[in-house]
Amino acid sequence: MLCKRTYKNQVTLPKKIMEDFKDIEYFEAKTQGGRIILEPVKMTSLSDSSLAKARKKIAALGLTEKDIEDAIAWARKD
Repeated sequence: MLCKRTYKNQVTLPKKIMEDFKDIEYFEAKTQGGRIILEPVKMTSLSDSSLAKARKKIAALGLTEKDIEDAIAWARKD
C-alpha cells in the first residue's frame, strides 16, 4: 500500500494495516537495508513498572526518604 510522507515528516498508515494493531499506540522505528521497519511496542503503566514495585517495597519496609539518603551517602563514601 502506498503511503506519503508529509512536509512535517509524518506518515499516515493505511487503516487496513492498522486494523491488525488496534491496541498499539507506539511503534519502534528503525531502518534496515534501505527499508523503514515499525515494530509494535506495548507500554506498561506506572503501576506495573519496576519503579512502582520498588516504591511499594520501600513503603512495606518502612524506609523513609532520610534512610534512602543515608544509604546513598554511605555507598558513595571512599
